[in-house]
Amino acid sequence: MRIGVVTFPGSLDDLDALRAVRLAGGEPVSLWHGDRDLGGVDAVIVPGGFSYGDYLRCGAIARFAPVMAELSAAAGRGLPVLGICNGFQILCEAHLLPGVLTRNAGRRFVTRDLALRVENAETAWTGSYRRGAEIIVPLKSGEGAYVAAPDVLAELNETGQVVVRYASDNPNGSADDIAGICNEAGNVVGLMPHPEHAVDPLTGPSADGLGFFTSVLEGVLR
Repeated sequence: MRIGVVTFPGSLDDLDALRAVRLAGGEPVSLWHGDRDLGGVDAVIVPGGFSYGDYLRCGAIARFAPVMAELSAAAGRGLPVLGICNGFQILCEAHLLPGVLTRNAGRRFVTRDLALRVENAETAWTGSYRRGAEIIVPLKSGEGAYVAAPDVLAELNETGQVVVRYASDNPNGSADDIAGICNEAGNVVGLMPHPEHAVDPLTGPSADGLGFFTSVLEGVLR
């Protein structure tokens, strides 16, 4: 299965995402922010970094990239889309996911390995996990505090759209310990921690993040 990874000016983790797809058994495909089509891929990852230097709000410029027009349309048709860190910010700015990501509590950049609890194992990107599983995944962000209106937070909890939570330590002050969410259909997922940095014990704290990438491959094959 062909999984596309979008590169924006300032992307840092696109190569890591491509590697994660390869390790999961998929065919990684590089996509460029200026592309006006997705090249027939079966899923898309919007990776972490500092797209367009994170001028204005994080992700606010990237949402207007040519590739995002087709990505938004394809997501509406059910294409699996995963946004990681800056990619999560971009998906929120593009209104593919609700809420926003703001400055961390304490206004400090945070980088550490964290325990996450899988709350929804039925999305396109979490089917390889069981609900309630705890995984160790790195976090590295300065604007990772998830914020949404009270009614939006209530709906996310009621409909099962909270995908992962910080299990023991919420270092950025996210509402309800939210580390990642999905859209109503479950094909679009965004999370602040980096599963692509936890796909091989040799280079990460664990291989716990690999499940995000095997999940989408298994889902597409079905």
